[in-house]
Amino acid sequence: EAILLGFQHYLVMLGTTVIIPTILVPQMGGGNDEKARVIQTLLFVAGLNTLLQTLFGTRLPAIIGGSYTFVVPTISIILAGRYNDIVDPHEKFKRIMRGTQGALIVASTLQIIIGFSGLWRNVTRYLSPLSAAPLVALAGFGLYEFGFPGVAKCIEIGLPQLIFLIVFSQYIPHVIRSEKPVFDRFAVIFSVAIVWLYAYLLTVGGAYKNAAPKTQSHYRVDRSGLVSAAPWIRIPYPFQWGAPTFDAGEAFAMMAASFVALVESTGAFIAVSRYASATQVPPSILSRGIGWQGVGILLDGLFGTANGSSVSVENAGLLALTRVGSRRVVQISAGFMIFFSIL
Repeated sequence: EAILLGFQHYLVMLGTTVIIPTILVPQMGGGNDEKARVIQTLLFVAGLNTLLQTLFGTRLPAIIGGSYTFVVPTISIILAGRYNDIVDPHEKFKRIMRGTQGALIVASTLQIIIGFSGLWRNVTRYLSPLSAAPLVALAGFGLYEFGFPGVAKCIEIGLPQLIFLIVFSQYIPHVIRSEKPVFDRFAVIFSVAIVWLYAYLLTVGGAYKNAAPKTQSHYRVDRSGLVSAAPWIRIPYPFQWGAPTFDAGEAFAMMAASFVALVESTGAFIAVSRYASATQVPPSILSRGIGWQGVGILLDGLFGTANGSSVSVENAGLLALTRVGSRRVVQISAGFMIFFSIL
C-alpha cells in the first residue's frame, strides 16, 4: 500500500515536472531532446530535494519539486537582450540554461542564509492562525490559474479526469463500504489510468487526425516526442550544460522569486503538518526547512533544471485526499522520481 501511495504522489509530481519544461524549453530554443533532458533533470533533483527535506529539513511528508513561481524570472532571462544575437537554437538553449543556472545559484543563498541563520524563525514566531489561514489558502488558490486553463485547452479529456477524480474520492466510498479505503485513497491512480486509456482510444481511432497541430498536441497521446527523444538510460549530473554564467539583473529577478517561494513554502509546510496530523511546526523547524529548501535551489542551479524548487502544493492536497501523512510514503515517491528520471 505504501508503494502504491508513493507512486500516486509521483504521478501528481510528474504533471508539474512535465508542464514547466514544456513551457520553457521551446522558448529557450530547445527541441524534444533538450526537453526530455530537462524533465529528467528536474525529476532527479526533485527526488534528491525531497529526500533531503524529509531526512534533514522539517522531516514532514512534503515533496519538493519544480515551482511555477520561478517561471516568470526564467522567461525574463529567456527574453534578455544578450541572447538575441545567437542564431543556432541549440547554442542559444545552452547559453540561456547557463544564465538560469547562475541566477538560481545566487538566489539560493537568500533562503540558505534566512533559513539556517534563524532569521525566518523570528518571523514565523508571530504567525498566528489568523495570518496562517490566508497564507495556506492563497498557496492553494494560486494553482487555479494553472489547472483550469489546462482543462479548458482539452475539455473532452480534462473534464472527465476531473469528474472521475471527484467520483472516486468523494462518492464511491459512501456507496461501496469496505474495511480498507481503496477508492478514495487511490483515486488519482484510477482516474488517470481510465482517462489516459480513453485518450489513447481517441488517438488510435483517428478522432483528431485532421485537427490543427496545436489541438493535436493537447489531445493526442503520441505528440509529445519525449519518449522517442530520450535514451533508455541517462544520469543527470552537475554542470551538464556547461559552466554557469552570472548576471546581476537576472540574479535579482530570481532572488525575488526565491523570496516568494519562501513565503509560499511556509504556508505549504503548515498545510502538510495539518494534513499529516502532526503537531504544530515550531518556528525553528520551519526555518530549518527553508534553509534546506535553499540547498534544493542550489542543486537546481548546479544540475540545470531551468527552474527553482518549493514545496509541492499539489502533493499537499493529495495528503488531504488520501488522509495518509506518512514520511515513508513520500520517501518512496522520491525513490520513484530518481529511478524514472534515470530510466
